[in-house]
Amino acid sequence: MFSKGQLEFAGFFVVAFVIAMIYSYRKDINLHRKFYKGNYKILIGFILFIGLLFLIKIFFKH
Repeated sequence: MFSKGQLEFAGFFVVAFVIAMIYSYRKDINLHRKFYKGNYKILIGFILFIGLLFLIKIFFKH
């Protein structure tokens, strides 16, 4: 489906992208701590909301 060159490029791209993201995050870590305090609460709320939607779907399916 993919040639060897395409797979190698994809692998290199993924590795380079992850390294760039880690570098960017480390560079801006002080800003993240200052402006994004408590963002884990939003993530937990979002996960609970999605879970609730799945429970409603299962409940009404039966």
